[in-house]
Amino acid sequence: MSTKVNEYLAERQRSAASPEIAHQWVELEDLYTKKLWHQLTLKLKDFIQDGGCSGPNELFEMYERFLSDFEHRINPLSLVEIVLRVVGDIKDPSKAIEFLEGIGAKVKGSLEAAILCETEIGTTKLECGDLVAVKALIRSTGDRLETVDTVSFIHARFYNLSSRYYMLTSAHAEYYRDALRYLGCIEMDDIPVEERRDRAFKLSIAAILGDGVYNFGELLAHPILSSLQETEHQWLVDLLYAFNSGSLPKFYELRPRWESQHDLVQSEAKLLEKIRLLCIMELTFTRPSTNRSIPFQVIADASQISLKQVEFLVMKALSLGLVKGTIDEVKQLVNMTWVQPRVLDLSQIQGMCQRLDEWSKNVKQTIHMIEDHSPELLA
Repeated sequence: MSTKVNEYLAERQRSAASPEIAHQWVELEDLYTKKLWHQLTLKLKDFIQDGGCSGPNELFEMYERFLSDFEHRINPLSLVEIVLRVVGDIKDPSKAIEFLEGIGAKVKGSLEAAILCETEIGTTKLECGDLVAVKALIRSTGDRLETVDTVSFIHARFYNLSSRYYMLTSAHAEYYRDALRYLGCIEMDDIPVEERRDRAFKLSIAAILGDGVYNFGELLAHPILSSLQETEHQWLVDLLYAFNSGSLPKFYELRPRWESQHDLVQSEAKLLEKIRLLCIMELTFTRPSTNRSIPFQVIADASQISLKQVEFLVMKALSLGLVKGTIDEVKQLVNMTWVQPRVLDLSQIQGMCQRLDEWSKNVKQTIHMIEDHSPELLA
C-alpha cells in the first residue's frame, strides 16, 4: 500500500462524521490492501452515492489522494462514472474541463467511457455558453455513439446534452428528435413531476414548430404527455391531436388558447401550412386503397383553401415525400398511391381496423364469386 494512501485513509477514518462512515473507510482500505479492484470500485461507487464524501472538496481530495493511485487498474467506464461525481467539487468551469480532458486521455481506449467523458465536457461548456464548441462536440461524439450496440445511461446523458443545446438554439425538429430519444433511455418514474410537465410542454411546442415533423403519433402515445392532462397546458395536447388528424376546425377552435404562446403566434402561417399538409395525409390515409382519387373540392373544403390553391398544396406534399400520386388538372382530381407511414393514435388505428374489416369482406365476396363461377370458368 502506498504510504500517502495509507495516511489519507487513516485521516478519513479518524475524521469520519459517524462510526458507520468510519467503518466504510476501513472496508475500502481492506479492499485496497487486498487489491480487489472490482469489489473496491463497486464499494467506492456505493460509498459516494450514499454521501460518504459530502464535505467541501472531499470528493476531489478523495480522487487525488486515493482513487488516482489505482485508477489505471479499474474499469474505465466505472472510473468516469465516479469522476462525474468528483467534478462537481470543481467550481471553476475551465479547471473542470481541464480535469475531464485529462481523464478522457486516460480512458480513450474505451469507447463508452470516452463518450461519457466527452458528454460531460460538453455539458460544462454548454453551461458556460460555448455553443460553437458544443455543436462540434455533439456532431463528433454523436457519430461515435451510433456505433455503440446497446442503449444505456450513456445515451441518456448524450441526448440530454444535445436536446438542451437544440433547445437553446431554437432547432425545434432536432430538439424534438433527441428529447424523445432521451426519454426512451430512462424510466419515467426517475423524472420529477414538474420536470415531466416542463419536458412535455417543450416537446409539444417543438413538434408543432419543427420543420419536417409531420408525425405526432410517437409523442401522443408517450406517457409523458399525460403530465399535461388537467393542467393549464391541456390545450397543447388537444392541439397536437388537431395537427395529427389535420383538423382545421379544431385548430381554429383552440386559437384563443394557443395565441397565448408567442412562438406559435409568430409562426401562424407556417402552422397553417403544416396542418393543411397533414390534412392531405389524413385524407389519403382514411380513404380505401381502391378509392384514392380525391376531388380538388374535397381537399379545398377540408383544408379550408380555395380551389386555385389546391394544386400548389398537393405539390408541396408531393415534394416533401408525405404522399405519392398524380394530379389530374382536367378532371380536378388527385390520384394518391401512397402516404408516408407514421405512428397512429387510437382513433386512427380504429379507422384502419374498420378498413381491414371491409377489405376482408371484399376478399371473401370475391372468393365466393370465384367458387360459384368456377364450373363455368373450367368448362
